Amino acid sequence: MTLKELWHRLGSPRWFYRISGPLAWVLGILALVLLVSGSVWGLAFAPPDYQQGNSFRIIYIHVPTAIVAQSAYMLMGVAGAILLVWRMKMADMVLAATVPFGMTMTALALFTGAVWGKPTWGAWWVWDARTTSMLVLLFLYFGLYALRQAIPRQETAGRACAVLAVVGVINIPIIKYSVDWWLTLHQGATFRLTEAPAMPPEMWIPLAVNVLGLYCFFGANLVGRLRAEIVRREARTAWVRALAAGELQTAREVSEDEVLRMGPGPGAGR
Repeated sequence: MTLKELWHRLGSPRWFYRISGPLAWVLGILALVLLVSGSVWGLAFAPPDYQQGNSFRIIYIHVPTAIVAQSAYMLMGVAGAILLVWRMKMADMVLAATVPFGMTMTALALFTGAVWGKPTWGAWWVWDARTTSMLVLLFLYFGLYALRQAIPRQETAGRACAVLAVVGVINIPIIKYSVDWWLTLHQGATFRLTEAPAMPPEMWIPLAVNVLGLYCFFGANLVGRLRAEIVRREARTAWVRALAAGELQTAREVSEDEVLRMGPGPGAGR
């Protein structure tokens, strides 16, 4: 299969629905294993921080949610650009399916950051460049959700959300580099591509495991939402009708088999 053929297939809702069923299960199982092992390791067995003590352990929730929230928005920006240039239906579905998860992750990142900031900074909230730009990210997610709900025509809503998603991408490098550009209270990046983490391995390895686990959970959630969105939007197509008819027939066959296994009820021969 050439890249061009793969590109066209990825734009086909029917093809994606057919191949994505097992993918959601695989990603979900990986997410469960990684998140449980990483959280138990980090919250119970990682050594306390020499300055913050055990209060630092919220990092095992805060950092993964913040990273995935930004990655989800980057994915929406790419999907929005594809929708605006190539008018690909799947791109709009990706955009719509990503918003709820990204919005939740951003809210969790802000909440856990506030909980961590109280013992560290002495305040639940400070108008720091990093925290403020993350709040802007949450507002962008809210805006995308509200914009889609406010516009009744699906194609118009998709294009409007695509424009907002693409424009909002400019906030991601601000979040990333705000601690380097301005004097802020917030610590620098935990993971960098050019250097090893400052934390000892017994502290950063479980954090990396949780980040990978949350990415897998994001993938499983996205695939599940995409499958539901495909069925909703393609409900009038022949293949979705055939799919629904096949599932209904299977359900009827299962019900009949269960009745036969149970046998006649009391008094059936009277």
